[in-house]
Amino acid sequence: MLPRYILAGVILIIALDLGRTSVSAGGATPSFLYTVAKTYEPLAWIEGGERFPEGAAIFVHDAKGQHPLFGDFAASADASVSFDGQRVLFAAKRKAEDRWQVWEVPLAGGAPRVVTPAHQDSIRPLYLPDDRVVYARGLDHRFVIEAADLAGGKAVALTYGPANYLPTDVLRDGRILFEAGYPLGSDTTPEIYTVYPDGSGVESYRCDHREKHHLGRQVSSGDIVFASRSGLSRFTSARALEVRIPVPVGEYAGDAAELPSGEWLMPWRRDATMPFQLVTLAPDSTSVHPAVVENGANILQPVMVAERVAPKRFPSGLHDWPNANLLCLNAYTSKYQFAEGSIQSVRFYGRDSAGQPTLLGSAPVEGDGSFFVQVPSEQPLQVELLDGSGKTLNREAGYFWMRRGEQRVCVGCHAGPETAPENAVPMTLLKSTVPADMTGAHRAAGGQ
Repeated sequence: MLPRYILAGVILIIALDLGRTSVSAGGATPSFLYTVAKTYEPLAWIEGGERFPEGAAIFVHDAKGQHPLFGDFAASADASVSFDGQRVLFAAKRKAEDRWQVWEVPLAGGAPRVVTPAHQDSIRPLYLPDDRVVYARGLDHRFVIEAADLAGGKAVALTYGPANYLPTDVLRDGRILFEAGYPLGSDTTPEIYTVYPDGSGVESYRCDHREKHHLGRQVSSGDIVFASRSGLSRFTSARALEVRIPVPVGEYAGDAAELPSGEWLMPWRRDATMPFQLVTLAPDSTSVHPAVVENGANILQPVMVAERVAPKRFPSGLHDWPNANLLCLNAYTSKYQFAEGSIQSVRFYGRDSAGQPTLLGSAPVEGDGSFFVQVPSEQPLQVELLDGSGKTLNREAGYFWMRRGEQRVCVGCHAGPETAPENAVPMTLLKSTVPADMTGAHRAAGGQ
């Protein structure tokens, strides 16, 4: 059965027509799914908490009106439509006391089937190419991101830091868009990151960490539209910093869905005393128009029911090696200012069982700012740059990780993914093609 408040909401829609929508496209009514929840805590996940403490339910909006997608789940949310528009992934509980699990069901009708195990919470599922799925799984009171085959099999962890992680979209280039606390590895301000479907190449989408960025989705222009402290913003390929979108004052819950008309469908409320409603707005408009409204409940997570282009497949470059190699081309290429010739060495840190930083080793930095190191894989890593006297020039506040057998080339230290490298052979490779060992293997073997 649906939760009592959802049943009451259905009665209100029928009796008072509160849920009637003005959404249309050339006379046709677009189909989309959305979530109804009495209480919504959008950032509860950042501390491993529950976003829908009083339950939730997925509804369908189509030519027949609005109706619940299911009648036999105690709670359902996080709908994601397949690339062919025929199936839907969602997180749900059969009974109120159950854990959240990922399910899949044909939109044309049929019995839902469970995708993830029942002993731990699994939320926010998204389709990947080749019949795979990515989702957040509860593990030791926090959320990690995993990928798995829809047909079953062992799941692969994609995140290896101490933070909570939540996937929000799969980009057209094949990367997974996710959010975590900034600095990466801390539970503070939500920020947007990307990672490949094999867990490699993790990075901040933009090195623009001025305020909270969350619930981002990619729209047809290629931009990432997301909720920010100022309302609504976007990351666009032409700019290194966020671009604020001129929209009406209010709070936006992100998860923008793009209508056939080019307008956006997204949750909005005037202030924190009101529930979220679904509104439509044009990217260049200064007004919002109510689409789905319900008294006493939040309307969230719109997703279009339509065929769409599948993201590019990602051919993993991981090797069957126990560790990972990292080549930095130029540590001076950074948003931070370093005097020429000041960077002399680099240190790498991990974390011990108590969560405290532990020194893994150090390596020289060449005159052009390059260094080449081998680091332990699938654990939190932190970088520190030092001058000739051993004084810290800068040290990461958060953490990153590298997958087993990953070989990664970085343009610089905190340079940003929008920065292009110089066309030159780094001095560190002219000196040696053997990476400096940061894994601790030489110490375990009796070295210094």
